[in-house]
Amino acid sequence: STVSKNSVKTALLQLECHFTWTLLKQDVDLDELEETIYDQIEFLIKSNIQNYNLLSYVYHLKNSNEEALRNLQKAEEEVKKYHTDEIARRSLVTWGNYAWIYYHMERYEEAQTYISKVQNSCKKLPSTDQWKIQLPEIYAEQGWALIKFGRKYYERAKSCFERALKDEPNNPEFHAGYAIAMYRLEDFSHRQREYVNPSLEPLKRAVELNPNDTFIMALTALKLQDLNRVDEGERYIEAAMQKTPDLPYFLRYAAKFYRRKGDVNKALDILKKALPVTPRSSFLHHQLGLCYRSKLFQLKTATRYPPREEVDVLIQRAIFHFKAAIDQKPKFFSAHTDLANMYAEGKRYEEAEETFQKAFQINILFYDDKQEFYYHYGNFQRFHMKSESEAIRCYLEGLKIEEDSYARNKCEKALKKLLEQRIQRGLEDATDFGTLGLFHSLNGEKREAIEYYEKAIALDPDNEEYLTALCELRLSI
Repeated sequence: STVSKNSVKTALLQLECHFTWTLLKQDVDLDELEETIYDQIEFLIKSNIQNYNLLSYVYHLKNSNEEALRNLQKAEEEVKKYHTDEIARRSLVTWGNYAWIYYHMERYEEAQTYISKVQNSCKKLPSTDQWKIQLPEIYAEQGWALIKFGRKYYERAKSCFERALKDEPNNPEFHAGYAIAMYRLEDFSHRQREYVNPSLEPLKRAVELNPNDTFIMALTALKLQDLNRVDEGERYIEAAMQKTPDLPYFLRYAAKFYRRKGDVNKALDILKKALPVTPRSSFLHHQLGLCYRSKLFQLKTATRYPPREEVDVLIQRAIFHFKAAIDQKPKFFSAHTDLANMYAEGKRYEEAEETFQKAFQINILFYDDKQEFYYHYGNFQRFHMKSESEAIRCYLEGLKIEEDSYARNKCEKALKKLLEQRIQRGLEDATDFGTLGLFHSLNGEKREAIEYYEKAIALDPDNEEYLTALCELRLSI
């Protein structure tokens, strides 16, 4: 019997696998994701069923379905090796991916074969209808995939691990996933000045359930450091260092801990040990760049006229590593702004400008990234290009994105300070007062806004924009 494309398609949409979890390729850097998964396969000693399943999806997104199929075979070998007694249950995601890939290859018979395998296995599972596979390990696998697809997905990842934990409340792996999702969410909501549930408890619980997971131990240490409990954090780092002195996943976070603590040389030693193990890690290169940048700032604050050669060497090293981070991960936003700022330090203004422009063209920026961009680019215009008007324009663009964040706050402070300095120097013009009017009106401070618009109009009586703004403000009071 010929299997029709449409009958297959309806069934495919019911499967639980990477193809039905809405993991969009525009949200991630596929080459870098592939690299990350290979590193995990190499260094994290556990069954790699999930990694091979995810790799198959990544290869499909990169249009190499043959390679995708090879990775599904590897996933099947892992299932046989680690789960001899429950092969069907542990293969559901793999079979789902098989079905989808065969479908995309227009091999509908084979797709149908795998659909039937999933259906028949589901019938044997307790308490599931024909399709809806509600297995905790599948929720968890979805959670891990979501985390790897980046920031847009963390909230969903957290929900997946919560569902998995409902069924198996003491599963160490589910706890680890939940803690990581919470940690990442908290990290970003902190940047956006929101408050979400603290991740410290889930992290500590995950360490309790699996004392050998040094990656989670390092995250716990960083979280304690955020909360100014540095000594307690360092005990976690030291204990983990005894357990996995060579694991790159642990070392990168240990280095971050020491750099933030101010012990930059120790951080550098750790990073230089980790780099040969995973030489293409964008994370490690970025951290190395940050260390050289810290040394540069230390040198500049310690002496009034730091030796030019030393300064140049540190700038060169920072630039080298920030560039390496971007080469590995072209959508790495903060590495772009760090590189641009470092070019500016080295008076390489054209390269700085070019790098800022590239940063702004990254297609996965969140609003606080954009505010961050305007802040750094504004500083570049102000301090390096000596263009106060451009700087004002940039800070203002950051403020016009009205969601609250640390970066918006920095734009606000910088703008206010710059305008006030111009007024003190007696350089103010109508535009400066107009900008202050807009600034206050964006912050809901109507009376101050009116005052500044009036000053602007006194200097530029025919300006439509100021007159309209003033009218609207007066009506709204």
